[in-house]
Amino acid sequence: MPLPNISPSVAAAYLRRNARQILVLGLFALLLHDVFGTHGFIAMRRTQKEIEQIRDQISKINDENKSLSGQVNSLKTDPKAIERIAREEMGLARPGELIYKLPDSAKPGDPQKPDLQK
Repeated sequence: MPLPNISPSVAAAYLRRNARQILVLGLFALLLHDVFGTHGFIAMRRTQKEIEQIRDQISKINDENKSLSGQVNSLKTDPKAIERIAREEMGLARPGELIYKLPDSAKPGDPQKPDLQK
């Protein structure tokens, strides 16, 4: 379907008559794009929140790294720390020592172990 032939004077008159509406519509489209576009205000706020969350995670990981490096340093230099871990986690003892392991106490109403208080 061919486009109708419009004379330049008719087009200019139409633009003069509707210039304000066209300008308002264009500004409204730009405003929508600035707020809701891919790089708009809402996307920028979402990105800033993600950056804050990642910075918090980095801070927590840095604190954990400091703690772990302190533990590594104590394990390299402190024999008492090594002995404590050997006793608590590995169940080791010095020659001549006896280790007594007691069973975990049953909680009242535990279905797997009979309740002896009845």
